[in-house]
Amino acid sequence: MSARGFKLMASVATLSALALSACTTSTPQVEAMAPAPVAQPAIPSQYRPEELVGRWGYGAYHNDADLARTTAAARGQCGQPVPITRGPGGGVMMYLADSAELQELQLKGSQNGKNYVGPPGDAGGPQDREIVSFDGRTMVLRWMDPEVAGRYGTGVYVRCAAEGGGPRSAGRPPMQPAPQR
Repeated sequence: MSARGFKLMASVATLSALALSACTTSTPQVEAMAPAPVAQPAIPSQYRPEELVGRWGYGAYHNDADLARTTAAARGQCGQPVPITRGPGGGVMMYLADSAELQELQLKGSQNGKNYVGPPGDAGGPQDREIVSFDGRTMVLRWMDPEVAGRYGTGVYVRCAAEGGGPRSAGRPPMQPAPQR
């Protein structure tokens, strides 16, 4: 082999080694998908179905900084409220993701102190929603399935005033219209 052929072969070998090492050391980081929810045996929830029954304004957000704005927007949706009613088996009638039919969902607690609403079965399953917060007037629900959560966001339910009842305080007379000039 000539000196020129040897140099060419050595150059090719060096470039091949560099190219191969670049493939193994510069692999771009692949974002790990959020882990699938880990379901746990359900225990009684700290909430009762009758606490959720009612008419609710609804909104959803993807960014936690939007919670206050979304809560105000949900309050404005009481003209077209989302009803939550009792189910025939003692649960509540609500919609699951990607379903146009009401289904009876159960309130479920878990050993880690979290509460969920979802179909019968373990707590924290992929079709469940975690009850992030609930004070009787405002309820925040987060989908457990990361793909569903990415599409629907975190739901905010704001309880609407009873039909025929307004937001005025008990014992306070209704406001009179302003005099015409």
